[in-house]
Amino acid sequence: MALAFQLDAVAESRPRYNIAPTQLAPVVRSTADGRRELAELRWGLIPSWATDRSIGSRMINARAETAATKPAFRSAMRHRRCLIPADGFYEWQKLGKQKQPIFIHRCDDLPFAFAGLWEHWTDEEQRPLETFTILTTAANDQLRPLHDRMPIVLRPESYSRWLDPSATDAAAVEPLLVDLPPEFALQPVSPHVNSIANDDPSCIAPLQGQRNLFE
Repeated sequence: MALAFQLDAVAESRPRYNIAPTQLAPVVRSTADGRRELAELRWGLIPSWATDRSIGSRMINARAETAATKPAFRSAMRHRRCLIPADGFYEWQKLGKQKQPIFIHRCDDLPFAFAGLWEHWTDEEQRPLETFTILTTAANDQLRPLHDRMPIVLRPESYSRWLDPSATDAAAVEPLLVDLPPEFALQPVSPHVNSIANDDPSCIAPLQGQRNLFE
């Protein structure tokens, strides 16, 4: 993590295999002095002007095409961009009445980063809460058979520009929001992952006899 995201230090933490909305997850962001820090934020952005934290459960994703103009995201798009570290994510393939979970990861298994936005919110008792959302775009050819949207995976050479606090013009960073060429392996995994109570290596264990899809 420290090498991939140029962090001075990374605290030890347990591996996660099934992070769900409203749970804490690591994000990389810029500090006031221009360094990068790894912080744990709640997944599901709560706008600073919101009166109820429950809105965050509907803000787990933001459409990249409209994030710069939507009231919930436009301030964060200008001032509070972040990286969401990951080494894989899930999508579900419809098979009749059932849905087969698919673990999507880089073929070399290296970590990558989703483009994210974060926000600072305080409740009526002035208790602070920091939250984030993941930017999405139209699915590329590889993932379109599973879903019409996909999270935006930033190119490593774009990390610094995306995090740059001086880049307050959304139009200046929007060109970074392009999907990577297909580099992913799509591996069917056990329905074990369908329950958020399950957060262990079994979530990403390949199904026996199942090869990567769309090779």
